[in-house]
Amino acid sequence: MNEISHHILVVEDDRAISRGLEFALKQEGFAVTVVETGEAALEVVRKQIIHLILLDARLPGMSGFDVCRQLRAEGKRQPILMVTARDEEVDKVLGLELGADDYIVKPFSLRELISRVRAALRRTYGELAVNDADASEIIFGNIKVDLARLVVERDDKTIPLTPTEFKLLRYLITHPHRPFSRSALIEAVWGYSSGIGDDRTVDVHIRHLREKLEDDPAQPRWLVTMRGVGYKFEP
Repeated sequence: MNEISHHILVVEDDRAISRGLEFALKQEGFAVTVVETGEAALEVVRKQIIHLILLDARLPGMSGFDVCRQLRAEGKRQPILMVTARDEEVDKVLGLELGADDYIVKPFSLRELISRVRAALRRTYGELAVNDADASEIIFGNIKVDLARLVVERDDKTIPLTPTEFKLLRYLITHPHRPFSRSALIEAVWGYSSGIGDDRTVDVHIRHLREKLEDDPAQPRWLVTMRGVGYKFEP
């Protein structure tokens, strides 16, 4: 998919910031829609094809957290890049808990923002695309992962995963028995170098996968913690 066909929704109530984001994203060849409220964001996503959502956490009225929660409840799987306040760890964690794929902290550089946007689009619409020659299924226990259709089933029932959850799962199960550090997973799945706070990002997504796939998430059988290292998949 060409970048010009990637449609980005910017949800930001500060007009100076939203205008800057709109200009920068359009300069990079993206189609951009800007709204100022959570309610308007939901309406746009329901009516238009949106490939990525750049969502301010602290919106007036319906917050960005509420928007994220509602979109995931409706089965919307577009990557959501949550924009959080500086040093507000609770914002970052809450956004990830509600289904955001990544976050960026204000104030941020436009170069970093564009890098995060490109990484999210690549892993969702680029790297997640599987060639016919690579199409296959991976089955472990009562879980079936269809790499061609990007579908995960548990006991023949489809399990809804976000694009980032699927990418993380696919990376682990295609490298069985191999332990990965959190920073290695960040680079492989999110597409940028590890930094402060990234460990929590991986931990939250692993916990979501365990809750969806493991019989006992507290004592995981498949997605195993390697103390002092990170995680690995044990088939």
